[in-house]
Amino acid sequence: MDSLWQRNDTTMTEFILLGLTNDPVLRIILFMIILFIYLVTICGNLGTNLLIRISSQLHHPMYFLLSHLAIVDVGYSSSVTPNLLVNFLVEKNTISYPGCAIQLGSAVFFGSTECILLAAMAYDRFIAICNPLLYSTKMSTQVCVQLLIVAYIGGFFNASSFIISFYLLHFCGPHRVNHFYCDFAPLVELSCSDISIPAVVPSFTSGSIIVVTVTVIVVSYIYILITILRMHSTEGRHKAFSTCTSHLTAVTLFYGTITFIYVMPKSSYSTDQNKVVSVFYMVVIPMLNPLIYSLRNNEIKGALKRELARKIFS
Repeated sequence: MDSLWQRNDTTMTEFILLGLTNDPVLRIILFMIILFIYLVTICGNLGTNLLIRISSQLHHPMYFLLSHLAIVDVGYSSSVTPNLLVNFLVEKNTISYPGCAIQLGSAVFFGSTECILLAAMAYDRFIAICNPLLYSTKMSTQVCVQLLIVAYIGGFFNASSFIISFYLLHFCGPHRVNHFYCDFAPLVELSCSDISIPAVVPSFTSGSIIVVTVTVIVVSYIYILITILRMHSTEGRHKAFSTCTSHLTAVTLFYGTITFIYVMPKSSYSTDQNKVVSVFYMVVIPMLNPLIYSLRNNEIKGALKRELARKIFS
Protein backbone atom coordinates (compact mmCIF):
# COMPACT_ATOMS: atom_id res chain seq x y z
CA MET A 1 0.00 0.00 0.00
CA ASP A 2 2.89 2.37 0.78
CA SER A 3 4.33 1.89 -2.71
CA LEU A 4 0.94 2.65 -4.23
CA TRP A 5 0.68 5.83 -2.14
CA GLN A 6 4.16 6.94 -3.19
CA ARG A 7 3.49 6.24 -6.85
CA ASN A 8 0.40 8.43 -6.88
CA ASP A 9 1.77 11.06 -4.51
CA THR A 10 4.73 11.77 -6.80
CA THR A 11 2.30 12.50 -9.62
CA MET A 12 -0.30 14.64 -7.87
CA THR A 13 -1.40 15.76 -4.46
CA GLU A 14 -5.01 16.90 -4.87
CA PHE A 15 -8.16 16.82 -7.00
CA ILE A 16 -10.41 19.68 -8.12
CA LEU A 17 -14.13 19.03 -7.60
CA LEU A 18 -16.16 20.79 -10.31
CA GLY A 19 -19.35 20.76 -8.22
CA LEU A 20 -22.94 21.19 -9.38
CA THR A 21 -22.91 24.55 -11.20
CA ASN A 22 -20.79 27.61 -12.05
CA ASP A 23 -23.70 30.06 -11.92
CA PRO A 24 -22.94 32.38 -8.94
CA VAL A 25 -26.62 33.12 -8.18
CA LEU A 26 -27.63 29.47 -8.40
CA ARG A 27 -24.70 28.52 -6.17
CA ILE A 28 -25.97 30.80 -3.38
CA ILE A 29 -29.52 29.48 -3.74
CA LEU A 30 -28.35 25.87 -3.68
CA PHE A 31 -26.08 26.59 -0.71
CA MET A 32 -29.01 27.86 1.35
CA ILE A 33 -31.30 25.00 0.33
CA ILE A 34 -28.74 22.24 0.98
CA LEU A 35 -27.61 23.83 4.25
CA PHE A 36 -31.24 23.79 5.42
CA ILE A 37 -31.62 20.15 4.31
CA TYR A 38 -28.41 19.18 6.12
CA LEU A 39 -29.49 20.86 9.37
CA VAL A 40 -32.88 19.11 9.19
CA THR A 41 -31.07 15.82 8.48
CA ILE A 42 -28.85 16.15 11.55
CA CYS A 43 -31.66 17.30 13.87
CA GLY A 44 -34.20 14.79 12.53
CA ASN A 45 -31.99 11.73 12.67
CA LEU A 46 -30.32 12.53 15.99
CA GLY A 47 -33.74 13.40 17.42
CA THR A 48 -35.16 10.07 16.20
CA ASN A 49 -32.23 8.21 17.69
CA LEU A 50 -32.58 10.02 21.03
CA LEU A 51 -36.35 9.45 21.17
CA ILE A 52 -35.93 5.71 20.56
CA ARG A 53 -33.31 5.45 23.29
CA ILE A 54 -35.19 7.38 25.99
CA SER A 55 -38.69 6.05 25.28
CA SER A 56 -39.27 2.61 26.79
CA GLN A 57 -42.26 2.07 24.47
CA LEU A 58 -39.86 2.03 21.50
CA HIS A 59 -37.44 -0.54 22.88
CA HIS A 60 -38.31 -3.09 20.19
CA PRO A 61 -36.14 -4.69 17.47
CA MET A 62 -37.71 -2.59 14.68
CA TYR A 63 -36.86 0.67 16.44
CA PHE A 64 -33.47 -0.62 17.52
CA LEU A 65 -32.61 -1.09 13.84
CA LEU A 66 -34.22 2.26 13.01
CA SER A 67 -32.01 4.03 15.56
CA HIS A 68 -28.93 2.70 13.76
CA LEU A 69 -30.41 3.66 10.39
CA ALA A 70 -30.67 7.21 11.75
CA ILE A 71 -26.99 7.16 12.77
CA VAL A 72 -25.99 5.81 9.36
CA ASP A 73 -28.04 8.52 7.62
CA VAL A 74 -26.16 11.21 9.57
CA GLY A 75 -22.84 9.68 8.54
CA TYR A 76 -23.95 9.18 4.94
CA SER A 77 -25.02 12.80 4.51
CA SER A 78 -22.01 14.14 6.44
CA SER A 79 -19.58 12.25 4.19
CA VAL A 80 -20.38 14.56 1.26
CA THR A 81 -22.60 17.49 2.30
CA PRO A 82 -20.05 19.67 4.17
CA ASN A 83 -17.69 19.53 1.20
CA LEU A 84 -20.58 20.20 -1.17
CA LEU A 85 -21.46 23.34 0.82
CA VAL A 86 -17.84 24.51 0.66
CA ASN A 87 -17.92 24.00 -3.10
CA PHE A 88 -20.64 26.64 -3.41
CA LEU A 89 -18.58 29.27 -1.56
CA VAL A 90 -15.14 28.94 -3.15
CA GLU A 91 -13.97 29.52 -6.69
CA LYS A 92 -11.95 26.31 -6.87
CA ASN A 93 -12.76 23.49 -4.48
CA THR A 94 -9.78 21.19 -4.00
CA ILE A 95 -9.55 18.01 -1.98
CA SER A 96 -6.33 16.24 -1.07
CA TYR A 97 -5.48 12.79 -2.37
CA PRO A 98 -5.97 11.04 1.01
CA GLY A 99 -8.99 13.25 1.66
CA CYS A 100 -10.54 12.00 -1.56
CA ALA A 101 -9.93 8.39 -0.49
CA ILE A 102 -11.51 9.06 2.92
CA GLN A 103 -14.57 10.72 1.37
CA LEU A 104 -15.02 7.90 -1.13
CA GLY A 105 -14.61 5.25 1.56
CA SER A 106 -16.97 6.89 4.05
CA ALA A 107 -19.70 7.42 1.42
CA VAL A 108 -19.46 3.78 0.31
CA PHE A 109 -19.34 2.52 3.92
CA PHE A 110 -22.48 4.33 5.05
CA GLY A 111 -24.32 3.68 1.77
CA SER A 112 -23.58 -0.07 1.91
CA THR A 113 -24.48 -0.26 5.59
CA GLU A 114 -27.80 1.44 4.87
CA CYS A 115 -28.58 -1.15 2.18
CA ILE A 116 -28.01 -4.01 4.62
CA LEU A 117 -29.94 -2.27 7.41
CA LEU A 118 -32.95 -1.81 5.10
CA ALA A 119 -32.79 -5.53 4.31
CA ALA A 120 -32.58 -6.36 8.04
CA MET A 121 -35.63 -4.18 8.69
CA ALA A 122 -37.53 -6.00 5.92
CA TYR A 123 -36.65 -9.31 7.58
CA ASP A 124 -37.88 -7.90 10.89
CA ARG A 125 -41.27 -7.02 9.34
CA PHE A 126 -41.41 -10.48 7.72
CA ILE A 127 -40.98 -12.20 11.11
CA ALA A 128 -43.42 -9.83 12.85
CA ILE A 129 -46.23 -10.42 10.34
CA CYS A 130 -45.62 -13.95 9.08
CA ASN A 131 -44.34 -15.57 12.31
CA PRO A 132 -45.59 -13.37 15.15
CA LEU A 133 -45.44 -16.17 17.75
CA LEU A 134 -41.73 -16.66 17.08
CA TYR A 135 -40.91 -12.94 16.90
CA SER A 136 -39.36 -12.66 20.37
CA THR A 137 -37.07 -15.61 19.57
CA LYS A 138 -36.13 -14.88 15.97
CA MET A 139 -35.64 -11.15 16.60
CA SER A 140 -34.02 -11.30 20.01
CA THR A 141 -31.44 -8.76 21.16
CA GLN A 142 -28.68 -11.17 20.17
CA VAL A 143 -30.09 -11.55 16.64
CA CYS A 144 -30.42 -7.76 16.27
CA VAL A 145 -26.80 -7.29 17.32
CA GLN A 146 -25.70 -9.95 14.84
CA LEU A 147 -27.62 -8.21 12.04
CA LEU A 148 -25.92 -4.93 12.94
CA ILE A 149 -22.50 -6.57 12.93
CA VAL A 150 -23.21 -7.99 9.47
CA ALA A 151 -24.32 -4.54 8.27
CA TYR A 152 -21.25 -2.70 9.54
CA ILE A 153 -18.79 -5.41 8.46
CA GLY A 154 -20.40 -5.55 5.01
CA GLY A 155 -20.09 -1.78 4.72
CA PHE A 156 -16.46 -1.92 5.85
CA PHE A 157 -15.45 -4.59 3.32
CA ASN A 158 -17.21 -2.83 0.45
CA ALA A 159 -15.59 0.49 1.38
CA SER A 160 -12.21 -1.25 1.63
CA SER A 161 -12.56 -2.63 -1.92
CA PHE A 162 -13.22 0.90 -3.23
CA ILE A 163 -10.31 2.44 -1.31
CA ILE A 164 -7.84 -0.26 -2.39
CA SER A 165 -9.01 0.09 -6.00
CA PHE A 166 -8.62 3.87 -5.72
CA TYR A 167 -4.98 3.44 -4.66
CA LEU A 168 -4.43 1.12 -7.63
CA LEU A 169 -5.37 3.90 -10.03
CA HIS A 170 -2.59 6.07 -11.43
CA PHE A 171 -3.48 9.71 -12.22
CA CYS A 172 -1.25 11.64 -14.59
CA GLY A 173 -3.60 13.96 -16.47
CA PRO A 174 -6.01 16.74 -15.42
CA HIS A 175 -7.28 16.20 -11.89
CA ARG A 176 -10.69 17.81 -12.39
CA VAL A 177 -13.38 15.49 -11.01
CA ASN A 178 -16.69 16.16 -12.76
CA HIS A 179 -18.75 15.70 -9.60
CA PHE A 180 -19.40 17.35 -6.23
CA TYR A 181 -17.58 14.60 -4.32
CA CYS A 182 -14.99 11.90 -4.98
CA ASP A 183 -17.26 9.39 -6.65
CA PHE A 184 -15.51 6.34 -8.03
CA ALA A 185 -16.80 6.48 -11.64
CA PRO A 186 -15.41 9.96 -12.51
CA LEU A 187 -12.14 9.03 -10.77
CA VAL A 188 -11.82 5.96 -13.00
CA GLU A 189 -12.35 8.21 -16.03
CA LEU A 190 -9.36 10.33 -14.93
CA SER A 191 -7.05 7.33 -14.54
CA CYS A 192 -4.32 6.75 -17.10
CA SER A 193 -3.48 3.24 -15.89
CA ASP A 194 -5.05 -0.16 -16.47
CA ILE A 195 -8.51 -0.07 -14.89
CA SER A 196 -9.58 -3.68 -15.54
CA ILE A 197 -9.11 -4.88 -11.94
CA PRO A 198 -9.71 -1.57 -10.07
CA ALA A 199 -13.03 -1.07 -11.86
CA VAL A 200 -14.29 -4.67 -11.65
CA VAL A 201 -13.65 -5.41 -7.95
CA PRO A 202 -15.76 -2.52 -6.52
CA SER A 203 -18.51 -3.29 -9.04
CA PHE A 204 -18.56 -6.89 -7.87
CA THR A 205 -18.62 -6.13 -4.13
CA SER A 206 -21.21 -3.35 -4.34
CA GLY A 207 -23.27 -5.31 -6.87
CA SER A 208 -23.26 -8.33 -4.57
CA ILE A 209 -24.56 -6.26 -1.66
CA ILE A 210 -27.31 -4.73 -3.80
CA VAL A 211 -28.40 -8.09 -5.24
CA VAL A 212 -28.45 -9.84 -1.84
CA THR A 213 -30.26 -7.02 -0.03
CA VAL A 214 -32.82 -6.51 -2.81
CA THR A 215 -33.47 -10.27 -2.84
CA VAL A 216 -34.05 -10.30 0.92
CA ILE A 217 -36.39 -7.29 0.71
CA VAL A 218 -38.38 -8.64 -2.28
CA VAL A 219 -38.76 -12.15 -0.83
CA SER A 220 -39.73 -10.74 2.58
CA TYR A 221 -42.44 -8.54 1.10
CA ILE A 222 -43.77 -11.31 -1.13
CA TYR A 223 -44.36 -13.44 1.96
CA ILE A 224 -45.76 -10.41 3.83
CA LEU A 225 -48.19 -9.70 0.98
CA ILE A 226 -49.32 -13.33 0.85
CA THR A 227 -49.86 -13.36 4.62
CA ILE A 228 -51.83 -10.09 4.55
CA LEU A 229 -54.07 -11.31 1.71
CA ARG A 230 -54.87 -14.44 3.70
CA MET A 231 -56.11 -12.40 6.67
CA HIS A 232 -59.91 -12.42 7.04
CA SER A 233 -60.12 -9.22 9.07
CA THR A 234 -59.96 -5.93 7.16
CA GLU A 235 -58.70 -4.22 10.29
CA GLY A 236 -55.98 -6.84 10.65
CA ARG A 237 -54.89 -6.30 7.05
CA HIS A 238 -54.76 -2.54 7.51
CA LYS A 239 -52.77 -2.82 10.75
CA ALA A 240 -50.30 -5.28 9.24
CA PHE A 241 -49.78 -3.21 6.12
CA SER A 242 -49.45 0.06 8.07
CA THR A 243 -46.42 -1.33 9.93
CA CYS A 244 -44.65 -1.77 6.58
CA THR A 245 -45.53 1.42 4.71
CA SER A 246 -42.77 3.56 6.25
CA HIS A 247 -40.07 1.02 5.51
CA LEU A 248 -41.44 0.31 2.04
CA THR A 249 -41.43 4.04 1.23
CA ALA A 250 -37.81 4.42 2.40
CA VAL A 251 -36.74 1.35 0.41
CA THR A 252 -38.47 2.59 -2.76
CA LEU A 253 -36.81 6.01 -2.57
CA PHE A 254 -33.33 4.66 -1.80
CA TYR A 255 -33.21 1.77 -4.28
CA GLY A 256 -35.07 3.74 -6.95
CA THR A 257 -32.32 6.34 -7.14
CA ILE A 258 -29.55 3.72 -6.89
CA THR A 259 -31.15 1.89 -9.83
CA PHE A 260 -31.10 5.11 -11.87
CA ILE A 261 -27.39 5.63 -11.19
CA TYR A 262 -25.99 2.11 -11.44
CA VAL A 263 -28.42 0.08 -13.55
CA MET A 264 -29.64 2.38 -16.34
CA PRO A 265 -27.41 2.59 -19.44
CA LYS A 266 -24.90 5.41 -19.18
CA SER A 267 -25.92 6.80 -22.55
CA SER A 268 -29.50 7.39 -21.39
CA TYR A 269 -28.66 10.20 -18.99
CA SER A 270 -26.09 12.97 -18.71
CA THR A 271 -23.44 13.66 -16.07
CA ASP A 272 -25.52 16.57 -14.77
CA GLN A 273 -28.49 14.25 -14.25
CA ASN A 274 -26.17 11.87 -12.43
CA LYS A 275 -25.16 14.69 -10.08
CA VAL A 276 -28.77 15.67 -9.38
CA VAL A 277 -29.77 12.08 -8.57
CA SER A 278 -26.67 11.72 -6.37
CA VAL A 279 -27.73 14.82 -4.43
CA PHE A 280 -31.16 13.27 -3.94
CA TYR A 281 -30.04 9.93 -2.53
CA MET A 282 -27.01 11.21 -0.60
CA VAL A 283 -28.39 14.51 0.75
CA VAL A 284 -32.20 14.52 0.49
CA ILE A 285 -33.11 10.91 1.39
CA PRO A 286 -31.21 10.99 4.74
CA MET A 287 -33.44 13.97 5.61
CA LEU A 288 -36.63 12.25 4.44
CA ASN A 289 -36.13 8.98 6.37
CA PRO A 290 -36.85 10.37 9.87
CA LEU A 291 -39.80 12.34 8.47
CA ILE A 292 -41.20 9.21 6.79
CA TYR A 293 -40.88 7.10 9.93
CA SER A 294 -42.20 9.79 12.27
CA LEU A 295 -45.14 10.98 10.18
CA ARG A 296 -46.33 7.49 9.20
CA ASN A 297 -45.70 5.69 12.49
CA ASN A 298 -48.23 6.08 15.29
CA GLU A 299 -45.91 4.59 17.92
CA ILE A 300 -43.19 7.15 17.23
CA LYS A 301 -45.72 10.01 17.18
CA GLY A 302 -47.21 8.75 20.45
CA ALA A 303 -43.79 8.42 22.09
CA LEU A 304 -42.87 11.93 20.96
CA LYS A 305 -46.07 13.37 22.43
CA ARG A 306 -45.51 11.56 25.73
CA GLU A 307 -41.90 12.73 26.02
CA LEU A 308 -42.85 16.33 25.18
CA ALA A 309 -45.71 16.27 27.68
CA ARG A 310 -43.39 14.85 30.32
CA LYS A 311 -40.84 17.60 29.72
CA ILE A 312 -43.46 20.36 29.72
CA PHE A 313 -45.29 19.26 32.85
CA SER A 314 -42.12 18.39 34.74
